[in-house]
Amino acid sequence: MASDKIRVLIVDDIAETRENVRKLLQFESDVDVAGVARSGREGIQLAQELDPDVILMDINMPDIDGITATEEIRLKSPHIQVVILSVQGDQNYMRRAMLAGARDFLTKPPMGDELISAIRRAGQMSHVERMKGAKQLGASSVSGGPASMANFAPPSRGKIVTIYSPKGGTGSTTLAVNLAIALNNEDTRTVLVDGNLQFGDVAVFLNEQGKNTILDLAPRVDELEPDVVEDILIKHDASGVRILAAPQRPEMAEKVSAEQFSKVLQFLQGMYAYVVVDTSPILTDVILATIDISDVIVLVTTQEIPAIKNCRLVLDLLTTMGVNKGRVVFAMNRYDKRIAITPDRVSENLKHEVSVVIPFDEKVVITAVNRGVPFMLDGNKMQPVGRGIFSLAEAIRARLSTLEVETETAIKR
Repeated sequence: MASDKIRVLIVDDIAETRENVRKLLQFESDVDVAGVARSGREGIQLAQELDPDVILMDINMPDIDGITATEEIRLKSPHIQVVILSVQGDQNYMRRAMLAGARDFLTKPPMGDELISAIRRAGQMSHVERMKGAKQLGASSVSGGPASMANFAPPSRGKIVTIYSPKGGTGSTTLAVNLAIALNNEDTRTVLVDGNLQFGDVAVFLNEQGKNTILDLAPRVDELEPDVVEDILIKHDASGVRILAAPQRPEMAEKVSAEQFSKVLQFLQGMYAYVVVDTSPILTDVILATIDISDVIVLVTTQEIPAIKNCRLVLDLLTTMGVNKGRVVFAMNRYDKRIAITPDRVSENLKHEVSVVIPFDEKVVITAVNRGVPFMLDGNKMQPVGRGIFSLAEAIRARLSTLEVETETAIKR
């Protein structure tokens, strides 16, 4: 159906680029080029007239630059998703683009598969946002209040995102730390919790060891106050992320029960938009309880057969536990193209799509860990591994939006 197609507006001041992108997209059955614009100002105008799902926006244009245009378009039409295209892979550009509301950032000329994937991710998010907007409008009309007040609804409860790998050494802590940084901003404050209570390394990865831990909260979990919790959490100044560290000694882990840990996470949900939890490979009571209350579980594998085998076992276990398959975002870390075990083969074998792939970059990752400065902060966010983290953050946001719509639909039935 035409209505199911992703409607795309191309905004670029170079005619050849506009035509090349249009020709590339005409072969995709689920994509429809709704129009093209030759300038930022024309892009803003056509965005209002055509109401596309996705805009491919050049960053450098003579009248209004792509970032300013993105900001204006998103202010008027929050459901429209913008993919920024730039010849310069500058991290400052990327940061400014994301702050303006861009959904993705690609360097020009983008690879065909990379561009199509970005459009499909953005298209899915646009459709979800349209559905949410329609529901908010309907609810506002029923209640008799003005539709514009939908934007001023109180923020929803924060989301728990648990990073789990059943195999040690897959880099799940690296993903958890850098993901928390990618998710954190002024609108979506993020807290990073170390659920590996015996040998947690989250604080070390951020060079913040030797301060408060979960032990400062667990004993008084039934009488917590936001200002007390805020004081106990470690503030990582460089990123703004808050940290709840693991106990400093392994034997102290037994002082935290699964019930206490769950209650702490649920309390943090009332304070932060995202609660990112790093975990240990061993399925302790604490880890199982965390998985049970998580909104999304990021299941991490690598291309190693033992890691893939263990992920198969975990997927079976989650089914037994009654965990909705849609809550699991399957990610392949340290992907090396030279190895024949591809994400597609793993997806087919395990009957669960590998939706995010983070490339192998030993030099960047190990240097960041040893320095205690995550690579999402030290100038490497534009490297392939950094862009992989942004893709993971985007996949989580999209999955959460989809789950929210599915829940609302189920309730109405």
